[in-house]
Amino acid sequence: MIDVDFDFFNPNPNVDYQAIKRLLVQLFQRDADLFHLHELTELILSQPTIGTTVKTDGQESDPYALLTVINMHAHQDNPSIKALVAYFLQKSLQNSALHTILQNLFSQTEHHVGLVVCERLINMPVQVIPPMYRMLKDELKGEVTANQAYKFSHLIVISRTYHLSMEEETYLTNIKSKSPTNKKKKTKAVTTAPTMSRPVDGVYSFHPEDEFIKQASSHAIDYAFTAAPAEPRDSESFGLDTRGRLMLFPFEQLETLVQTMSEAYAVG
Repeated sequence: MIDVDFDFFNPNPNVDYQAIKRLLVQLFQRDADLFHLHELTELILSQPTIGTTVKTDGQESDPYALLTVINMHAHQDNPSIKALVAYFLQKSLQNSALHTILQNLFSQTEHHVGLVVCERLINMPVQVIPPMYRMLKDELKGEVTANQAYKFSHLIVISRTYHLSMEEETYLTNIKSKSPTNKKKKTKAVTTAPTMSRPVDGVYSFHPEDEFIKQASSHAIDYAFTAAPAEPRDSESFGLDTRGRLMLFPFEQLETLVQTMSEAYAVG
């Protein structure tokens, strides 16, 4: 057993650039080069009072997790936001209702859309996520009181998924069933994300909290990346078949979402 203390900090423009950019590459996967990640990272760091990083070795260390939100209207001329808007519109063509909503949202100025950027290193516990969302909610409430820059009508969350073929799922299920159990291990009962049988399309969330976000969303789509994999996938391919997910929900749902996640992943 290793005890690790997780500390929550505002984004630090002096030390966080490289780590945040790596998290963005992880989030966008093969399509990362489409989004001007230098500009997007600088944009995130330009608003240090919004969002949270998680670190384990003090404020000057690299963040292992990031949650923030960017006003897509206030920064509509930023190259990264322009690229993301075009990307979202292209990916949403598969869902005409969502595509129409996004077109309408991006073409007006009265209602603003916030882009939620949330990513963490593998093996980071999901329990760090509810406090980050709770702090974001409180920060947005304070910022709206001071100015209108973070008064949103909708939030867009981008996340990662993976696809399992029937053969892959059968193999993984067999491996899991053969794994030895440790009867001496003490476990704590914790409510987890909604469980489900195999999805019809075989697509699963990378992050368990995404199931709650998806439930709160008015629209959600899973999509294949634009950039082709380095090698075509086949039965011998190494690693997961990763994909992307876009979720859109009204800002007013944020408070309920935070409460739901906090109850599901309560610590202590």
